[in-house]
Amino acid sequence: MYKIGDMIVYGTSGVCRVADVGPVRAAHASEGRKYYTLEPVYGTETIYIPVDTTAFMRPVMSRREAEELIAQIPLIREDPANIHSLQSLVEHYQSSFQQNDCAELIHLIKALYVKGQSAQQAGRKPSQVDQRYRKRAEDLLHGELAVALGIQREEVPDFIRQSLRDGPQCPSKAARQGPCAKEA
Repeated sequence: MYKIGDMIVYGTSGVCRVADVGPVRAAHASEGRKYYTLEPVYGTETIYIPVDTTAFMRPVMSRREAEELIAQIPLIREDPANIHSLQSLVEHYQSSFQQNDCAELIHLIKALYVKGQSAQQAGRKPSQVDQRYRKRAEDLLHGELAVALGIQREEVPDFIRQSLRDGPQCPSKAARQGPCAKEA
């Protein structure tokens, strides 16, 4: 069970702060049932979700996990889906979001980037659907990375570029793990 103040990822809403845990007074609320009151970090709505829900929730990744994920970006595949039906393409993109996995979001972002570059080289614009899903994937990924790294969401792309250029910022030898362990 999450506590007030915890930062979590809720479904495809992104990073939320647990503002309260307990019963709520709302028309849709079940009496006597406990709810999380969630405040999205990058939104204005308030979300009420039963504590015993089966909806996807997980803690925000740690700084170390974020740095390790960033170090893995060059290794994440970028093969764009070769789907021509708009409905099938949207379903494919939706399934990437439903996995609630940051590596899958990176895969989607990279694939849509490659697809967009290919379209531009052929003298076409990237499709609006591709652009919309790429932006949504970037927003979700950058939102979680920003919270994990303690930076602003707008700073995440530069942080990623610098980290990939300079390598991970490794702590002292005694605390090295993940990509930093190789340097020990």
